[in-house]
Parts: sequence; C-alpha cells; structure tokens
Amino acid sequence: MLSNQLNAKPHYQILDGLRGVAALIVVTFHICEAHATSKFDMMINHGYLAVDFFFLLSGYVIGYAYDDRWGKLTIGGFFRRRLARLQPMVIVGMVIGAICFYYSDSPLWPNIHTVPVWKLLIVMLVGFTLIPVPASWDIRGWQEMHPLDGPGWSLYFEYIANILYALGVRKLPKGALWALVLASAALLVHYLLTGPNGDVIGGWTPNLEHTRIGFTRMLFPFFGGLLLSRITRPAYIKNAFLWCTIILVIVLAIPRIGGPDNVWTNGLYESLVIILIFPLIVYMGASGQIHSAKGKQLSKFLGDLSYPLYITHYPFIYVYTGWVSRDKGMGFGHALPYALLTFVVSVSVAYAALKWYDEPVRAWLKRRAVKA
Repeated sequence: MLSNQLNAKPHYQILDGLRGVAALIVVTFHICEAHATSKFDMMINHGYLAVDFFFLLSGYVIGYAYDDRWGKLTIGGFFRRRLARLQPMVIVGMVIGAICFYYSDSPLWPNIHTVPVWKLLIVMLVGFTLIPVPASWDIRGWQEMHPLDGPGWSLYFEYIANILYALGVRKLPKGALWALVLASAALLVHYLLTGPNGDVIGGWTPNLEHTRIGFTRMLFPFFGGLLLSRITRPAYIKNAFLWCTIILVIVLAIPRIGGPDNVWTNGLYESLVIILIFPLIVYMGASGQIHSAKGKQLSKFLGDLSYPLYITHYPFIYVYTGWVSRDKGMGFGHALPYALLTFVVSVSVAYAALKWYDEPVRAWLKRRAVKA
C-alpha cells in the first residue's frame, strides 16, 4: 500500500555515478593501505574521506527523497524502506566475512584453530543486526565493532543518522537546521585541529573515543547534506560528471598534508574538504545531466554497484593484507598482480551479489509492501 502512495522520484544520475567512483576509490585505498608503514606514507592518502562523502550524499538524497512525503509516509514506513535498501547486503557482507575468516590464515589475527566455529557463527549472526560486537568477542583483534566486515561501522552510524532524521530533525525549521549544521561543523573542525591525529580516521571501535569520532564524522556531512537539499536548487553545469569525478579523485588521492609535528595542517585540509569541497561536488553533481546513452549506462552501473561493493569488499582486503604481512619487505610492484586480482574479485563479487541477491530480494520486499 505504501509503495502505491509514494511515487518514486527520478534519481540524480550523476550523484549515483559519483557514489560508485567513491566506492572504487575506497577499494583502491584499502588495497594500497596494506603496504603503508604509517598514515604518513599511504597511497590514495585521503581515501578514507570517501565515507564522509557518502554521509553527505546520503543526507542530500534523504532530504530530496523524503522531505515532502511525510504527509503520507509514516516513521515505520520510512524505517522499513531504509532497512529494505541497506540490510540485505549487510547480511551478505557478514557471510563473506565469515567465509574469508574461516579459510584465511595470517599472523595479523587468530586463525580458525584458535577461534571456535560456534563463536565465529555467533559473531556473524550479531553482525547481521549491525549491533556492535563487544571487545570480548572481537575474534580478529583489530578492535572493530564488526570484525568480519569492518565497514559495517559506517552503516551503524548511517542508521543512527536515519533515526535522528525520522524522529525529529526532519521537523526542524531551516534556522534550527542551520544551527545544528554549524554546531556540527564546529565540532568537526575542533576535533581535526586539536585532536592528536589531524584526521578523521576512526569510528569503528566500540569505545568512547571512537564513538565520538563516529558521531563527529556523521553529524556534519549527513545533516549538512540534508540542509543542502533544502536551500539549493540545481542549476545547469556542463560536463558535471567529469568535473566532479576529477575533483573527487584529486581530493581523495592527495598526499598527507604536513608531518608528525604539525598534524593540524592535515586537519585543516580535511575540514575544508568535508565542509566546503564535498558540498560543492554534490551541488555540481545535482546540477548536471548525462545525455549520452553510454554515459547513462555507466552512471547507473556505478551507482548500482557502489553500495554492494562498499559493504562486501573488505573481507577480501583482510585476505590481501594478511598475505602482504607474510613478507614485510614486499614492494607494491611485486604485489601488483595480486592487488589487481583483489580489486577484480571485489568488484565481481559485488556485482554478482547485486544481480543475484540484492535486486531480487529488494524486489520481493517491495511486492510484499504493496500487498500489505
């Protein structure tokens, strides 16, 4: 019944494509990260900021898609729609993570001979819910709230953002939303300029420090994106997909700014990227159009692939990182064929999960909603 009442709005094709570009950069960043000796020599150095870009995109799209629908849409209906969109792939990510953990072996984490299978299965089942795993159940020992599929932490905060939006923030007048966004921006800048690391890396450990980082990373981008959807109207920008992609790749790949003695300079850079450049990219993307059939196909492919790729690729990164760790002196050139294999496997598995699982499951859930 609900689906009949809510006619789907057209997608911003370029924003879909940019989400896919960011997901591909995340995979590349994580592969390269296995060869870094510290945060100061990582390749694709700011690739982790793609998560903050995802938060901003999500806030923008949520505002565009739902702000004018609350006369017909209930809170329960909103949550059901978000669960149907996000949760099926969470389950797949955890299953793949459990399989990779069972069959992989590395000095970086305990193997299946020291972790009972029943414990692995319980961690997987808890992971299906995105409830953080307590430290005593961290079977990998990397201090992750989801040790089988690390990126689950950002989905955890995505759900919190959705809950906050549905229960109250959606009702805020423009002035109050401005105040929330400005306060969140101040919180973000304060952390980046005064914190010990000069970056927003973190959010995945179930403790107070990482909980603070997680909320700091989520609040401004998500609600800043929501505000952007309310105060701007797309214009027309020629070749927007190309320009947005170039800017996004540059800001995520740029080397670390400064060194250990002046980490605040990198924090200043990340503040500018998250608060100014990411909103600009989203506005430009919303203001562009794709006219060619091939361009539309590429954008749709990237958009469809983005979420499955993000939530399923990291178990293969565990395997790759474990393999690299066996040879401490291994250069990236020597590992390149295996790095490319990891990239191809990650994309292939994500696409298979999309076509053979995610799309059929969401179609089935939609049919059930129509009958309800």
